[in-house]
Amino acid sequence: MKKQFSCISVLPVFLFLAFSLPILHAQPDRWQQRVNYTMVIDMNVENNQYHGTQRLVYSNNSPDTLFKVFYHLYFNAFQPGSMMDVRSRTIEDADPRVSDRISKLKPEEQGWIKVSKLLQDGKPVRFEINETILEVTPAEPILPHSEVVLEMEWDAQVPVQIRRSGRDNREGVEYSMTQWYPKLCEYDYQGWHANPYVGREFYGVWGDFDVTIRIDKNYVVAAGGYLQNPLEVGNGYADETATLSIPQGNKLSYHFIAPNVHDFAWAADPEYTHTRLKADDGTVMHFFWQKGKGYDEAWEQLPAVMNRARTIMNEHFGKYPYKEYYFIQGGDGGMEYPLATLITGRRGLTSLVGVSVHEQLHSWYQMILGTNESLYAWMDEGFTSYAETIVENELAREGLLGARKAKENPFAGNYSAYVALATSGKEEPLTTHADHFNTNYAYGLAAYVKGCVFMQQLEYVIGQDNLKLGLLRYFNTWKFKHPNSNDLIRVFEKQSNLELDWYREDFVNTINTIDYGIESVEEEGRKGTRVVITREGRMAMPLDIVVTYTNGEQALFYAPLEGMRGEKPAENNLPRTVLPDHRWIDPEYTFEIPERLKKIARIEIDPSRRMADIDLSDNLWIAPGN
Repeated sequence: MKKQFSCISVLPVFLFLAFSLPILHAQPDRWQQRVNYTMVIDMNVENNQYHGTQRLVYSNNSPDTLFKVFYHLYFNAFQPGSMMDVRSRTIEDADPRVSDRISKLKPEEQGWIKVSKLLQDGKPVRFEINETILEVTPAEPILPHSEVVLEMEWDAQVPVQIRRSGRDNREGVEYSMTQWYPKLCEYDYQGWHANPYVGREFYGVWGDFDVTIRIDKNYVVAAGGYLQNPLEVGNGYADETATLSIPQGNKLSYHFIAPNVHDFAWAADPEYTHTRLKADDGTVMHFFWQKGKGYDEAWEQLPAVMNRARTIMNEHFGKYPYKEYYFIQGGDGGMEYPLATLITGRRGLTSLVGVSVHEQLHSWYQMILGTNESLYAWMDEGFTSYAETIVENELAREGLLGARKAKENPFAGNYSAYVALATSGKEEPLTTHADHFNTNYAYGLAAYVKGCVFMQQLEYVIGQDNLKLGLLRYFNTWKFKHPNSNDLIRVFEKQSNLELDWYREDFVNTINTIDYGIESVEEEGRKGTRVVITREGRMAMPLDIVVTYTNGEQALFYAPLEGMRGEKPAENNLPRTVLPDHRWIDPEYTFEIPERLKKIARIEIDPSRRMADIDLSDNLWIAPGN
């Protein structure tokens, strides 16, 4: 009796907890931290050093109390013995732009950021510099849903340009000022992301920037922001009819603001020429390059082409939300930033357009969507490469890329490069942290190529219209919100009404490959032909199988994957037969064509070439005599 009574007594409590715990522990709505930077820097062009002050209003919108705070100090990577230096010298296939160059930097060529003062709401805080990360212990813990003011002073030396940032790049641009200031690390639902800088990807907090740059008046400054004092600086910023009021002295102060961005970049050079164009979407495009170096014609043609490119981008991927954008000669190739890109400029028009299109498209797939590039480089570089392919092919179709012609399958090169990676023995899953890939080869092809193939192959899975609408839905749903890979796949699931977790699990989380082949084609009785498809690869896919008859007519036989829980819409005018589901556990798939063998000329798996089959040699069966 006593034991029975005890069980009955605790039952109501157990039921209460069972129904209460899911509510008590429910994941809160997605939150984001917020920053508001006000920075003033005073540049000394004689010794390539500057003094900076920063007032940072930090909003802790998380449900967590923060007992630590972290900043990135990127310039500190450009010192012998740094993590970037050691990584660049020991990786199997070093980036030739870096290689062992950091190890050979002289003291005056190195980069550094030295923080001299840091206050929290007026109180000094303890901090320690650990290479490229500033570790801060707040004077008071930062409570959930609270706001603090962090005030800093620092001095910095601009390194010789090696990777992305620095002075005196190979084309002679004096200052490419990227990753140049103490930048607060991101804190999100996964915690702090205080990743040391080894030369790869970035992640930042959304916020507003107010930046004043004091520099020798002989320099022209370009930046990813809206200039607030054009009459004081001239240099093509002010209207030609305006009366300038340039202050006396040896320096000019350029005052920029940049709203709702997660970084701020600028460049400066005495030889910059500045032109601008009001684009068809109402924004202003700025172009800065060193005039008279032999490539002026390409730069002078660039504005009109980029105007057309922007229109295509807005139509396919979502409306660009800012008022301005800057194309700036500088850096070490091409690198994207909010409202701006730095690109090397000694190029012909086709190459200049190519790099400009790619970097501007990062405004969509990094500057506006803002994924954590370190964890999801393929969602940034890969989707940008996908979009770039579409935009450039349209520009070529319209005759805007010189002799370059549009391609029937502009993604063929990406698929070939992916197959090379998948069969190289060097491939690593797309879930690999960007800094931790064993080779630059594996990282580059994973991020740029396999990420591109992911999106084009998704069109094969869900259909053309669903992909087009899904891209716009993804942008409009997740802009300014740091989406992850699950957020991405859920958008396309909602758009297509298909289950797609299997696609992400295999193509993103593993290095499983796709390999189908036509095993046999045999007459089945008097009225049909039996076809056996084999699956050699570990990843299963829905199957588009096109049959061409001897009279020239074609028909599509479509086998959805069982895990899709549905089928994609018909995409073309071919008669389509929807076959029973293809199950991922089955090494073979058999179906019947309701025609005799002698009436069949060809059978081909995925003639659209959107499925990333690593061996196409057995995807086509041709009847003898055809």
